[in-house]
Amino acid sequence: MTDLGFLAYWVITFLHVLPASWLFHGYAEPTTQAWNLSFLPLDAIVSLSGIASVMLARRCPSSARTLLVVSLVTTSISGLQALSFWTLRHDFDITWWLPNAFLLAWPLPFLARMIWAVEPAPRAVRS
Repeated sequence: MTDLGFLAYWVITFLHVLPASWLFHGYAEPTTQAWNLSFLPLDAIVSLSGIASVMLARRCPSSARTLLVVSLVTTSISGLQALSFWTLRHDFDITWWLPNAFLLAWPLPFLARMIWAVEPAPRAVRS
């Protein structure tokens, strides 16, 4: 759902669907618009890797797992980057903080569980 949400966000953004009152502070500023657009490649990686991991889950579980890790890590990074920006600007609008805090936090338990589930490689026996 998050992967589809990222795609929906960019469609909404490019189609200018939201009223100006719903946009984040400073949205009309060229620098802020460039900052927002700078997330497009990262968000595309999030979505494409997440969707691909679901599609590959049955046919190639190890590849699906790798893509899932990429999607979860980049999702968290996307949320962190946005929150860092808002923090530096001293802009604490809850309507933008909550979705980005969600993006930062929700992948972390899944990543932790995946890390703990990895079995260590067997040690080489020396003779």
